Amino acid sequence: MRQRGEESMVSFGLLGSVEVRVDGTEVNLGHARQQCVLVALLVEANHVVAVDQLVDRVWGERPPRRVQGTLYSYLSRLRQALAPAAEQVSIVRRSGGYVLSVEETAVDLHRFRRLVGEARAADEDERASALFAQALGLWRGRAFTALDTPWFTTLREALERERTAAELDHTDLRLRMGRHTGLLAELSTRSEAHPLDERLAGQLMVALYRSGRPAQALHHYQEIRCRLAEELGTDPSPPLQDLHQRILTADPALTAPATPSTAGSGRRPVPVPRQLPASPPVFIGRIPELATLDRLLDPQAAPGGTVMVSAIGGVGGVGKSWLVLHWAHNRLEHFPDGQLYINLRGFDPSGEPLAPAVAVRGFLDALGADPAEIPAELDGQTGLYRSLTSDKRLLIVLDNACDTAQLLPLLPGSSTCTVLITSRRQLTGLAVSHGARSLDLDVLPDTEARHLLIRHLGHRRTAAEPDAVATLLTYCAGLPLAISILAARAAAGPDLPLSALAEEVQEAATRLDALDTGDMAADLRAVFSSSYHALEPDTAQAFRLIGLAPGPDISVSATASLTGLPVARVRVLLRKLRAAHLVQEHTPGRHRMHDLIRLYATEQGQGQPVSVSEAALHRLADFYLHTAHTAAGLLDAHRDQIPLAAARPGVVPEEMADRGAALDWFTAEHRVLYAAVDLAAGLGLDAHAWQLARALETFFDYRGHLHDWAASQRTALKAARRLGERSWQADAHRSLGVAYTQMGRLDEGHTHFHQALELYDHLGDRVSQAHTYRGLGWVCDRQGRPREALDHNERALRLYRRADHRGGQAMALNNAGWLHAMLGQYERTLDYCAQAVALNREIDDRHAEAGAWDSLGYAHHHLARYADATGCYERALDLVRGVGDRFNETEILRHLGDTHLAAGDHEAARLVWRQALEIAEEIGHPAADELRDALMDPARDLSEDQPEDTRRGRS
Repeated sequence: MRQRGEESMVSFGLLGSVEVRVDGTEVNLGHARQQCVLVALLVEANHVVAVDQLVDRVWGERPPRRVQGTLYSYLSRLRQALAPAAEQVSIVRRSGGYVLSVEETAVDLHRFRRLVGEARAADEDERASALFAQALGLWRGRAFTALDTPWFTTLREALERERTAAELDHTDLRLRMGRHTGLLAELSTRSEAHPLDERLAGQLMVALYRSGRPAQALHHYQEIRCRLAEELGTDPSPPLQDLHQRILTADPALTAPATPSTAGSGRRPVPVPRQLPASPPVFIGRIPELATLDRLLDPQAAPGGTVMVSAIGGVGGVGKSWLVLHWAHNRLEHFPDGQLYINLRGFDPSGEPLAPAVAVRGFLDALGADPAEIPAELDGQTGLYRSLTSDKRLLIVLDNACDTAQLLPLLPGSSTCTVLITSRRQLTGLAVSHGARSLDLDVLPDTEARHLLIRHLGHRRTAAEPDAVATLLTYCAGLPLAISILAARAAAGPDLPLSALAEEVQEAATRLDALDTGDMAADLRAVFSSSYHALEPDTAQAFRLIGLAPGPDISVSATASLTGLPVARVRVLLRKLRAAHLVQEHTPGRHRMHDLIRLYATEQGQGQPVSVSEAALHRLADFYLHTAHTAAGLLDAHRDQIPLAAARPGVVPEEMADRGAALDWFTAEHRVLYAAVDLAAGLGLDAHAWQLARALETFFDYRGHLHDWAASQRTALKAARRLGERSWQADAHRSLGVAYTQMGRLDEGHTHFHQALELYDHLGDRVSQAHTYRGLGWVCDRQGRPREALDHNERALRLYRRADHRGGQAMALNNAGWLHAMLGQYERTLDYCAQAVALNREIDDRHAEAGAWDSLGYAHHHLARYADATGCYERALDLVRGVGDRFNETEILRHLGDTHLAAGDHEAARLVWRQALEIAEEIGHPAADELRDALMDPARDLSEDQPEDTRRGRS
């Protein structure tokens, strides 16, 4: 307990989500705009910030009408929130502005800069390295993650450059100290995140060379050389070329130094995730292992408040996942806040391990994070994930992990969470860095293996043939997966003597060399082979082809096109494969293979004529392309259509009734479609790769899968170049411009838009030029340059009119109206947006029409024509409710409440805001907190806190 007169401990966190802690307890800072005020003062702690500067930083060019009163209200609330630390921090008025007084070391941003400065000035490398590590360890994600005015965006980008510079300097230092071995994993990860950073590439090349891997160093040089040429049209810089030459000639100066390296040191309702797959129907033994897992539940088991992590290792098929699921389903009461599960596909023979960014994004969706509030970068997403899991009693199962690097972003920061990890590798690094408890799972003892087989086949049948049972168990070698597969084979033929099955296993005991799982490899092949050869020919053919399919699973309809068979026949074949335990129906209508079985299926597929496999995969690519094309048209009926070649015989694309069905299909097939783009490119089906990537654009846009969007379009761009299709190249550049702009990578977005524009100009494609000018306008708007944005948009509008492209005209008119409103030219907004309404009615785009009515309401409101504004907002509400857009219904209700308030009808404002709050809490809208504040303070106008409108400025 603190003694009288003892000061409170206060800390301010800006390098991640904004947070303030007093004596370790987090302080509620209110909504995002109020946090903006605090951060704007903290960035210049102990210095006066002029009122005009504060207004510009917090609201940009969209301040509320009563901005000084609003600012004073925010400052008053911040003083109240910081009252427990009043002796250490104060906000006071000074001549011309406000100053926040605090010890600078209490603010992580200033502490970071001070530590970096000390590190760069240090005389001793050891001290400098420790200071760099301490400074970089302060970062928890993107600086002030949720704050998004132009000033904050510019500052965030500048801070990211400071962070990157510090990381690069620290890496140079550690390389100089001979610590290259410990840098490899970190540098590889950072190089993947920043593939065009030549200094970083050089550091990785040096680390690889010094680690005895010069071939990989040279390979990395070739990779960045090709990437620079393809994406920027440039060669590597002279320093990187020089380093490449020095590695080729084994320059002695590159040799690592002799010094040995040393080691350094009132919330809205949210869904409760229930992601665990079903518990295994038959489970035997593992008593000591279950007891070990039970000890994770001991509150004394995590000294110092650390996260409880158990890493369960063992060979594939040994029952790691079954153990975890059996234990978890019997301990659900210990995890009232839910269970998260992800298959990381660390050893999936069909593709690469699941990227951490994809896994984190899936968890954020499960935890109810609003897509509009999810940061684009992995660091920011990880910070949000840890915030959402903080203080929750969650079970997090990370199944089939590849390595520690894949896992680190998925580990929560709260000791209330329990994490179970399965992997075929020993995760030694995780034990060192996070104290993970290792639990190595061995094969079942003979007694338990026998009991498992008896549970499958029954006492009578196994007792009748003890010798055959012994032979089967010998070849299963205690592997639960192998026992289950053989048992399914025996159960499928109740009249089949077990001795006959044992004989088949023995004859096939030399065929599975590719399954490198240790001493049991040949035995596993025997197990799989006996089940495979017991299949009827068409079932075996389906098994082989499914093993070739991309992605983690496959639907019944896709399997029908893959095999070229009717859906009814495919259902029968899949039922037979399920009975043989060769596939699993993990979700109704969707099947997957255990990765070892998939590897075996792939091996068997290699034995059939190449023409058979290629024809099947071509049909599958046709299926995904034609179905995705139809679904994309339902999501956005006004998108520019592209003609497709006819599908091959045997392909039956799925039919969808409406937009909801299309969205459900894309969601279910997301990972498969993403993999199918690469599959098509790998098969030489470049047109399929480009067209499928294009069909995915709308879905990726609606759901915020920005990294997948950019990656698929990079593949599409390469495919278009191989085809020599300049118009397709231009479209890919434009799509990359949109994706990168949404990710906040504005310079890259600007570059791709300009590359698209050059190609469209050469082709004389005026409509696509117009689309691209709208995209450039969007970049400029995001960069806080509305006049330049307006120039681009006006040029787009002229081009649309010349081409009589009415959908484009409507979008450009509404964008122009909005940009005029940002410039305070509300009468011009009325003119433009009225034209947008008329055009949208002609083309029957009700969703876009709703956006135009909302813009009209905004302009009338700021012209004090409150009755007209109310009419516009009510019309927008009718339209937006008709298309089921709950997110923008909330936005329009907020605007309508502002208008009622400005007109003096406080009760009507409160009624509308209550409706908006109900929807916001239901869907997780980011404005929920602000709506609650408005209902507590009915004199407040929400128009000051409007987020960026996602309908305006899109390319």
